[in-house]
Amino acid sequence: MKILVTGFDPFDKEKINPALEAVKRLPEEIAGAKIIKLEIPTVFGQAGIVVENAIELNKPDVVVNIGQAGGRFAITPEKVAINLADARIADNAGNQPLDETIFTDGQTAYFTQLPIKAMVAAINAKGLPAAVSYTAGSFVCNYIMYYVQYLIDKKYPNLKGGFIHVPFIFEQVVTKPQQPAMSINDIVMGLTAAIAAIATSGQEDIKTVGGTKH
Repeated sequence: MKILVTGFDPFDKEKINPALEAVKRLPEEIAGAKIIKLEIPTVFGQAGIVVENAIELNKPDVVVNIGQAGGRFAITPEKVAINLADARIADNAGNQPLDETIFTDGQTAYFTQLPIKAMVAAINAKGLPAAVSYTAGSFVCNYIMYYVQYLIDKKYPNLKGGFIHVPFIFEQVVTKPQQPAMSINDIVMGLTAAIAAIATSGQEDIKTVGGTKH
């Protein structure tokens, strides 16, 4: 099995993105699956092209996009992506789409094919907070999750895709009072556990409540 794991570059005036830093630190192999790591730009349009090119080149079985969700306490696998780009801030190229459809011939929303509850359970088993999230927002994180799901719908029916949000790391919240954070080592441990669950789970997700509240 080959799993393409992507992490966004820093955005919104941050000097670091814990998603990218964690992806860089992942093992080269997890639970027998080869891990292909990719940095992607926090830019509408461009991010999708970079990921699509990597899919065509590497032919992975699974794509897992990782992104930063400042303000969340837990590692949160996403259930659904919506066909909407509505940016609170500009992306790294200055784009700020408002109430725009991502693909006019795409579904209103797509659900992930990943066993997200099993992933949450695997992260919790490491002693880390995790929960299923039912909103990936409407910025570039949701965009790339939707883009991959659109490709699965239209072009790669055997591919599986999903998204995981991670919290800030400690160095990002030094000047952000009351903002939750997690160590980069714990984020790497949590993502490794989640990816192991992807590699070892069968076709059906486990039946349980989706983990720690966030």
